Amino acid sequence: MSNDTATLIPLSAVEPAMVEQLLDRVFGGDRHARTAYRIRAGMNWLEALSFAALDADDMLVATIQCWPVALHDREGRPVPLVMVGPVAVVPERQGEGFGVGLMTAMLDAERRMAADGAPPLAQVLIGDAEYYGRFGFSAAATSGWKCPGPYEQERLLARGAALGAMPAEGMLGPWGK
Repeated sequence: MSNDTATLIPLSAVEPAMVEQLLDRVFGGDRHARTAYRIRAGMNWLEALSFAALDADDMLVATIQCWPVALHDREGRPVPLVMVGPVAVVPERQGEGFGVGLMTAMLDAERRMAADGAPPLAQVLIGDAEYYGRFGFSAAATSGWKCPGPYEQERLLARGAALGAMPAEGMLGPWGK
């Protein structure tokens, strides 16, 4: 994806119905039954870390959303983190770099927030380690983490300097719930 063929904008600048249509197209109408939706249930996505990609014709072709979630330790205490995803690219435009561009924009925004004094938060996602590994995500810290629904443990990935302060075991769920 090059700057002359795509434009990244805040996701908040896109009509919510258009985002929902794109997500349905990419993940199917049954996407709300996925485990990731249970983890972030009742939360609103984080505007500062959520973006959309428009192609050269100003058509919406991809989005990324980030959510406030928590890892609840054995005693039920929530430790905040950010859930990344969905990262969605319309099928006919996959492989053109839109997902990489969105991930890079999100990570750059996260770095700017940290430079401005925001507390560092670990990030978690459910996804392909081969793809997300290039952004520093791995399953190294998540073997004791659980999700409220079906998932493959090797696809539960995390990154960030704050990982060292995360509980080794816990259940992922919405922040403050």
